[in-house]
Amino acid sequence: MTYKNPQSVLVIIYAKNTNRVLMLQRKDDPDFWQSVTGSIEKGETPKEAVIRELWEEVRLKISPNSTALFDCNESVEFEIFPHFRYKYAPNITHCREYWFLYAVEQEFEPQLTEHLAFKWVSVQEAIQLTKSPNNAAAIKKYLINKG
Repeated sequence: MTYKNPQSVLVIIYAKNTNRVLMLQRKDDPDFWQSVTGSIEKGETPKEAVIRELWEEVRLKISPNSTALFDCNESVEFEIFPHFRYKYAPNITHCREYWFLYAVEQEFEPQLTEHLAFKWVSVQEAIQLTKSPNNAAAIKKYLINKG
């Protein structure tokens, strides 16, 4: 069995024209809403993982030189929710997550491949909606004054 890498990326997508945040509903936990996230694959940099995850999860193709992608140069370690730990090697309980923002000019309808649904919500709604404390913290830290 191939286990997930306990290093991941978080990409908060927000629309400049509405100041709203794109939130995605997980298939494996329908009560869990989040931004784009994903494990960093072997040999990948966090930025390369972001570019891949944006394509895989919402079919957003971006250039490595995109000025709309902002590397927060911040990462946090968090405890993996117990019901998701089966995806990781035995005894792995924590993950390091690297934070990014991606600004789009206007809201779009993502082509979902790994999620049940999406919605564009205000910054405050996004903070309240996500089950992920780090997703909420990143939104609060980087977007609270935008919305």
